Amino acid sequence: MKNRTVIGIVCIVLAVAVTFLVSPLVNNISDKKTEVVRFVTDVSHGTEIKDTDVELVKISDSALPEKVIKDKKMVVGKYATADIFKGDFATESKITDNANTSNDVLASLKGDKVAMSITINSFAGGLSGKLENGDVVSIYVTDKDDKTEVPAALKYVKVITTTTSGGIDENDVVENEDGSFELPTTITVLVSVEQAKILANYEESAVMHVALVYRGDESTANKFLKAQDDFFIKKNASEGDKNG
Repeated sequence: MKNRTVIGIVCIVLAVAVTFLVSPLVNNISDKKTEVVRFVTDVSHGTEIKDTDVELVKISDSALPEKVIKDKKMVVGKYATADIFKGDFATESKITDNANTSNDVLASLKGDKVAMSITINSFAGGLSGKLENGDVVSIYVTDKDDKTEVPAALKYVKVITTTTSGGIDENDVVENEDGSFELPTTITVLVSVEQAKILANYEESAVMHVALVYRGDESTANKFLKAQDDFFIKKNASEGDKNG
């Protein structure tokens, strides 16, 4: 009888130990958490991701998405490869270092800039087929009187893509069997509405050539584009003063 009492007490002690010591330990081990990057705002396709768009949160390892990103530095300053929504976790497939493909740029349009295509009238006029997405170019215009100039409004323009007569963009052009490539017939550029009106007029009344100004890192390219934007800011301010 005494032995049974001792065994019973031992069983009770073991049960209490399992309940209050072993079980929590097992749960803690099985519920290990990792800090990951999560979006706190909606980010549209092709848009640069800012520090205020993301946060670090801890989630259970059992719920970790595949290839989830754990460092904000690997996300901030990059670009969304698709529309991202608040609450989504940052994964490698959702971000890219650059957003220069035509689809990226077109998807990021918000109304302040528009995409517009201009005709390449000659092989030389389109830089002999060597233009690339993200290039900054100047547009030379030759009018009906054979006067050629670079309009101040078109000094620095960003190339989105070039397109062949068959509708194939520069990124998707493939080599022909004889080693040649189908040449582009239009250039699609990123411009303001005011620039688009100017280009539409030149498309009908003049011949345009493009000259490469810069190809390289995006931050430097943006300095040229900002200089073009500043031209319009000063121009509009000056016109406003005259009207006032």
